[in-house]
This record gives sequence, C-alpha cells and structure tokens, in this order.
Amino acid sequence: MLTISALYDCEKPSSSQLWRLYWASHQRFFRHMCMSAKVPAAVKLAKQALQDGKCVVIGLQSTGEARTEEAVSKYGNELDDFVSGPRELLLKLVEDNYPLPLPAHGLQEVLGKDSSKQRQFRAFHIPGRRRSRKSKKPEDDFESEEDYETESDAESGESNEGPRICKICCSEDPKKVSIECQDCDASAHFVCLPVGSTGTCTEWRCPSCDEAQRTYVGQLQARYEKALERKHRCLDAIRSFDLPNNPLDDIIDQLGGPDSVAEITGRRGFLVRAANGKGVVYQSRSSKDVAMEMVNMHEKQQFMEGRKQVAIISEAGSAGVSLQADRRVSNQKRRVHITLELPWSADRAIQQFGRTHRSNQACAPEYRLLFTNLGGERRFASIVAKRLETLGALTQGDRRAGPSLSAYNYDSIYGKKALALMYRSIMEQCESPVPPPGCSADGEWVPHEFFKFARAALIAVGIVRDAVLGENPEKEFEKPSGRIPESDIHDVARFLNRLLGLPPDIQNRLFEYFVSIFDRLLSDARRDGQFDCGIIDIKANSIELQDTPKTVHVDPMSGAATTMTVLKVDRGLTWESALKLFEQNEAEKKPKSGFYESKREWLGRMHYLMAINCLKSGPTCYRIFRPASGEALREMPEEELLSKYSIVTSLELAEKKWQDEYTITEDQCMHGPKCKVGSSCTVGRRVQEMFILGGLILPVWGTVEKALSKQVRLSHRRLRVVWLETSSDNQRIVGLHIPNPAVNAVLSGLAQMQATQRSEMAHGPEVAT
Repeated sequence: MLTISALYDCEKPSSSQLWRLYWASHQRFFRHMCMSAKVPAAVKLAKQALQDGKCVVIGLQSTGEARTEEAVSKYGNELDDFVSGPRELLLKLVEDNYPLPLPAHGLQEVLGKDSSKQRQFRAFHIPGRRRSRKSKKPEDDFESEEDYETESDAESGESNEGPRICKICCSEDPKKVSIECQDCDASAHFVCLPVGSTGTCTEWRCPSCDEAQRTYVGQLQARYEKALERKHRCLDAIRSFDLPNNPLDDIIDQLGGPDSVAEITGRRGFLVRAANGKGVVYQSRSSKDVAMEMVNMHEKQQFMEGRKQVAIISEAGSAGVSLQADRRVSNQKRRVHITLELPWSADRAIQQFGRTHRSNQACAPEYRLLFTNLGGERRFASIVAKRLETLGALTQGDRRAGPSLSAYNYDSIYGKKALALMYRSIMEQCESPVPPPGCSADGEWVPHEFFKFARAALIAVGIVRDAVLGENPEKEFEKPSGRIPESDIHDVARFLNRLLGLPPDIQNRLFEYFVSIFDRLLSDARRDGQFDCGIIDIKANSIELQDTPKTVHVDPMSGAATTMTVLKVDRGLTWESALKLFEQNEAEKKPKSGFYESKREWLGRMHYLMAINCLKSGPTCYRIFRPASGEALREMPEEELLSKYSIVTSLELAEKKWQDEYTITEDQCMHGPKCKVGSSCTVGRRVQEMFILGGLILPVWGTVEKALSKQVRLSHRRLRVVWLETSSDNQRIVGLHIPNPAVNAVLSGLAQMQATQRSEMAHGPEVAT
C-alpha cells in the first residue's frame, strides 16, 4: 500500500534517526555556547600575559570552518558580521530535516511511471473513487492487482469485451471503441471524448474523478505551502536570535587580527574585518608566496621568531607542531597555554598539551584550563579524565599531576551507581541517600518539591519518557509518571549531555544532587575498604624502618627476591598540631568548627575528635581529625556529626581529653585490652606495625590473594598497593600492604610455594605432583 508517507521525501531519516540527529545537534549547540562564554576570559588572560612579557598559545578542538563555509556559500564573501556557529548549526538542522510534504508537481516524481503505484495512490488518496467489484481483492491475496484482474476475467464470462454505457452519450454501442476511467469503473466512447482530453487511447479520467483529483492536488499544494511557511517562520526566528560569533574568528579579531595572531588550524579560509570597517570579508589563508600546504608551517615560523605573539592551534593543525620556548629560536618567552576546549580523549589532550612543553625549552609553560560554572560542561572533563586514567598519562604516571581532572571522572562504576540512585530517588522509587540541594532544615524546598522540579527537567530533555501530563500545569508533576529506559539508567554521558540544554540554575541543582550521591558512595566505599584508588599514599606523623627487609621468596627462574619490610607507623595527631589547625580555621570564621565529644560511651570510654567546616556548596560537611589516626578519609555530614557528638566549649577540657586518648592508643586498639583479635588488631591504634611486601610481586600475587581471601574481616581481604617515605632517612618504599592478622597466612603460603617450586626444579613437575 502506498501510504501518505510517500508524499514526503523517502530519503529522510526515520524517527529514531531524527531523534539521534536532534540530540547530537543539541549537544554541539550548547558546547559551542559554552566555548563562546569563555571567549572574554580567554582574551583577558591573553592580554594580561602579553602585558607581562609572555606569549600566548590558545588551544581548541573545533574551528567552525564548516559553518563559516556554509554561510559564505549562501550569503557570499562579504558578510555583515562574523558567522555565528550556533546559529548556522540550528539553521542547517531545520533546513535539512524540517518535514515538508512534496508539492503537487512533485507527485509524479514519487509515483513514477509505475501503473500499479498510480492505481494504489488513486485508490487510497483520492476521495470519491468508486472501486469496481472485479478489481476488489481479498484481504489475504498478496498478488499484484493486474494478476488478480486477469484471473477474474478468466473466471467470469463478463469482461470488457461486452457493451458498456458511455459516460458522455449514455448509450451502448458495441461497434464503438470504449475507454475506461483510470479511477473508477465508468467508461466512454473514444469518439465522444472532447478534443485534447487525452493523449493516448488508454489514459482518461471521467469528469467527477478529474474534479476530485484536482481538488485533492490543490489540498496537497496548500498543505505544502503552509508547511513551507512554518519552516520559513522557524528559520526567521533562528536568524533573529542574538547568538555569539564563531570563537576562533572572535578571538583573532579581539587580539589584533591575522597580522598579530598565528593560526595553526585546518581551515582553508577565514573572516577578517573589511578595510572600510563595515562588515567582514572571507579570505583564503594561502597567498602568492605561501601555498595552502605550507600555511601552518609559515604561521608557526612567524610565532617562533616573535613576529606574532599569539598562536591558536586546533586538533587538525597541532599534530607534529612544536611551539615550546626552544633555545634555538628567537622567541624564548614563557608560553601561557590557554585551553578553551578540552579534547575528547587523553591522547589528543596530551598531544595538545605537549605542543608547548617539550625538550630543550628555555622555560616551562603555564597552563590555563577554562571552565564555566555549568554542571553539564563537566561532561567533557569527565571524558578526558576517564581516558587519562586509562592511559596513566597524568593521574598515575605523575603522582602529583592531574587530581583536578580525576575529580571530574563521573563516568565510572560509582558514577553509574550514583546516577541510578538519583533517577530512582527522583521518580520516588526509593529513599534519597542524601538530602537534595536546598532541602535542609532552613532550605527553600522540601524533597517532594525538588523531585517534582527534577522530573519536569528530565522530561524536558527526553530522559523520562511516556510521562502522563495533566491539564492543570500546577499539578502536572505531582505524581511520578513515565519511565526511564534501561539503557539510560546508568548512562552518565547521556545525562551530562542532556544537562547542557537546561537553564543554568536547573542544571546546577541537578548536577549538585548527582555529585552529592556520588561523593556519598565514594565515602562509603572508602570506609568499607572497597574503594580502589590505585597507589595509596600512607601519611603519618612518623614512619620508621624496624629492621632490614627480609627475603620471603626467591623466584627459581630469575633469582629475583620478594621481601617483607616491617615499619613502625605513628598516625596520631598531637595536641599542638590540632590546636594550630583549629586556630587557623577559627581565624577564617568557619561555623561550628571545634572539638567534639561522643554523646555516649563506646567500649567503655568516650571518644573525641576535631571537626573543621569544609565551607563548600551543597550539604554542610566537616573534615574530621582524631587523636589516634589524624585526618579521616571521608568527610562527615553535619547531621551525622550533631547526632553523635556534642561540642566541647572548654579548650582546657578538650586538651586533657585529647592528650588522654593520644596516650592510651599508643599500644592499645579501640576495642580495649580485651580485644578478641588480640595484639594484631590495629583498629584505632595510634602506633602500629605495618608489613609491606616488596620486590618481585607478580609471581606471588595469586598466593597472597588466596591467603587474604580467608580473612574474617572484609577490609583485610583486599590487596592494596601503598607508597610511603620514612621520616628519618627519606627512604621511599612501594609494595603490597599486608594486614597484620594476615601476615602469618601470607608467609605460610609463600613458604609452601617456595618448597613446591624447589621440588619441581629438583625432581620435575610429575614427581612433585
């Protein structure tokens, strides 16, 4: 059947493809908007660097060349102003994908010359058509209409050969040649037809059918014209938007134009201010002296020689280009590398960062990574952090590099769990693990109001689907409705992408809620010993080597040894250090910071701590310091702190209690002298022995893991790689931390492994088995 969809361009994408195209354009549009919002800050930083006697390198990924060339092809080489990338993107989306029915003159192109398609179209789309009995097909007959009519003619004694009544003269004359109407069962004598009414003896339409077709074609043409008018109104509305210019052209213009800025990109041309100051003109980057293939090398040479103090590089132009303060060139000023747009992968990020930081440089560059305060923009940092962690380029290769990027890696297992928890909380399918933003005791909202507001936002960006919207706008989102597809439940990338399209206040609140849940999951994982953060720094008041490392295993093939190092670690925080930290924070007037006492005894005694307000957005949290263990790994929410502890107002009392606990925990765990685990228990003990397995690790990894798996406590079963430095001689030690209760089991397993290997070497594997 030829349905009404045949009246549209059949090459248009399907509904699912259109949605994918829409959301892809949605993401690119708001990414361009974020980039444009950072242009003033980038220009300000660049001008300040130039005033300080430095030179500037600005890095971005996309140049907007496609949008510029499209605008030039449409409007010509002379434009009123620089091209707006977001505007051209929206215009292209509407121009290419707005659904328009074909005009009347386009019907023949759709139907073609196929007679069966023409009959189907007339049968199902022209009102008033009367279908003949002989051409009516059973519903279960899948043969062609021509085949069916032939069979009907063969079975019936009545066929077209019999006399028919002429539609025009209303008579029957078997001697006259008749012709049938194309749309109904009417017929007419060929000689009765008006002159010029048909070109052949097989094409004719009766007056009623002809009028019906003319009316329907007129309706199609009117519908096409109305749709075209709606499309033009949409395009006019987009052109009226005050959208920012292409960031690349805007930055070059504000920093002095092409004469002052070296452009190292993949563009073939650019827009510059006209000589008369009115409008802009499109110019090719090549010239008589410099071919297009050598433009980037020529621009680089001008920057390295100091003729141009600013360089802009893109992904396409940065490969193989060195812009560092090389000792062999004239321009040895310090580079200030401003990153306007982060790349989408770590290898590309490293490639761009490495353009200004290479060997033989006179001075190292300064890096300035620009971010807006929009929660959704952290999507790009999240992707880069994920790739950097995989490559080990910044976050692991250099232990002091990359923590700012690692903090944005939300596309992890904990990020996926946090997203699923957030969705279920918003849909009120479970209790929220953290208070929503603005829903504290003195907040502006209650949780139900926040969830109603969040559901409306998720529906607006297409994450919640099939929602039932009521007639009353005020009660529209009172009850959860709709669903979140299973594929979206853990898709952090899609959530952060869609977040970009929400108003700043809404997306920041939603992102803050997501991050609060994310932080809570990380804190819980660290508390339970489940968080794998790679190599862990052991920080303590003092770390001393007890004895020389002891060899516990020797590999029979290589002769490499595995050693056990015993260290004495004092994790405590003295009263003097605690008081100094407290006075520093008291000067900053952090509310409710101070010393606290537990509200009830635990294991026979009260416990004390110092809490410092973090003063960050979201739920109020405190850094926790204890006499026996120093700073805690996780921050404590204010609600938990006030429910378990009460503040100590007297510094004299706080000092006495702090000193007492500091002394008691030197050789006693928090369970007291009657601890069931015995002297190997280190929970809450200030001074403890730490066992580090070093040297050759990989061959014995399985044996160590097997020994730890038999431990009672979950925290004693995990393998952790630690890094520490002794206090006296600054000796650095890296290895596997063996929990104290598991030391004997590990040593026994290694000894048994060593005996088995020696037996195999002496008698062969079969005898040993």
